[in-house]
Amino acid sequence: MDTILNFNTIKEYNAFNDQETLHPLISVVNLDKAAPRKFQKFRYAFYTIFFKKVKCGDLRYGLSNYDYEEGTLIFLAPGQVIGQNKDEFYQPQGTALVFHPDLIAGTSLGKHIHDYHFFSYAVNEALHLSEQEKKIILDCFSKIEYELQHPIDKHSKQLIVSNLELFLNYCIRFYDRQFITRDNSNKGILERFERVLNHYFLSDKPQNIGLPSVAWCAEELNLSANYFGDLIKKETGVSAQEYVHSKVIEVAKLRMMDTNKSISEIAYDLGFKYPQHFTRFFKQRIGVAPNEYRAAYNAGKS
Repeated sequence: MDTILNFNTIKEYNAFNDQETLHPLISVVNLDKAAPRKFQKFRYAFYTIFFKKVKCGDLRYGLSNYDYEEGTLIFLAPGQVIGQNKDEFYQPQGTALVFHPDLIAGTSLGKHIHDYHFFSYAVNEALHLSEQEKKIILDCFSKIEYELQHPIDKHSKQLIVSNLELFLNYCIRFYDRQFITRDNSNKGILERFERVLNHYFLSDKPQNIGLPSVAWCAEELNLSANYFGDLIKKETGVSAQEYVHSKVIEVAKLRMMDTNKSISEIAYDLGFKYPQHFTRFFKQRIGVAPNEYRAAYNAGKS
């Protein structure tokens, strides 16, 4: 069984990387100065951001290895596992920004930390930075380092957290830019998403597992649910769930044109457990009940 090296405190992670602990809840770690180490799986009890300054292949997530071009950010939420176990040594490179949830508890950032969806992105959905973006990121790191080296006073926590929040907000902007600059590949994902939904409703999956969830669709497209959701929102202006619901309505309207099936049968075929749930769902979005919609359609034909 693979072993996992757990880091529960910032101090433990600093010691592992031959780094002095300047603050118990946050650290900017220069990985270039750490000793060579064996490839291993790691789990962190705190938020971890890796800034890779050179191309490398020392990270592994799930079953895949990933090479990173110069200037890449990888985000990990507390409890995530990264790395691989093998009998080889490598020299870690780049910078790690690590901070414990206790640092931001009770702050504005602490209340909104879950809005930064990229902490749940898969490693292959990393943020690739331009030269100008790298300068901004390094400047944010520098400001945090300055506060860590400054004697702790009544302003320290607010300034550290403010600079951390500034850094994360820049990352949101840069991810938005990445969605745009990768427009062609994103459109390919939208087309694949549409095919996945079409195949879903032509199969027996709705009767067996119900309506397609965003998580299921994302898995079919080999994307993390949060990255997939953010990408769809950026491309279409609606959430992935709203997109799925629109597809359900589209398929429902087509099937109601066939008078051989009752509304209840159509509801079950679409994946609804109870016909009344379908009726409520349809009326909320269209403004009329399914039987009224069907009646109006048939009246229009005559």
